[in-house]
Amino acid sequence: MDRAEKRELVTGLNEAFSGAGSVVVAHYAGITVAQMNDLRTKMRTAGGTVKVAKNRLAKIALQGTESESIIELFKGQTLVAYSNDPITAPKVASDFAKINDKLVILGGAMGNTALDADGVKALAALPSLDELRAKLVGMIVTPATRIAQIVNAPAASVARVIGAYARKDEAA
Repeated sequence: MDRAEKRELVTGLNEAFSGAGSVVVAHYAGITVAQMNDLRTKMRTAGGTVKVAKNRLAKIALQGTESESIIELFKGQTLVAYSNDPITAPKVASDFAKINDKLVILGGAMGNTALDADGVKALAALPSLDELRAKLVGMIVTPATRIAQIVNAPAASVARVIGAYARKDEAA
């Protein structure tokens, strides 16, 4: 890699870290190419990105961003997973680490808050933004449905009573 390519990589990573909702740093020693491609595919499908970069370049890219506090995590073979949604990158990385013990989560950052490995796993346990939106819509729709049932209930009761009297009269 020549200097221009390195500068371009650092600039791209800096922009990615600046706009990321969360960043996860993990060791990936021993992961095969197929497994790494599988992780990248899962992350891309969920809306995140996985990058492997030299630690020096990643540290330079982190300078001046909210995630600058995680610079000390970049030791050894590290990869960086990030996403705009604060839950996506931790969730996909944690799920992948459960099925592949060679991916070891070191920590991460959400905004200017540094997270250890347990913090990343706790963040992964939270529902995603889409799941929260679905729950919120469900809570909003449920009262409207109940109100419609309550409003319609008296009319239905009156109709049943009249129907019962009509059948009673026909039988007599």
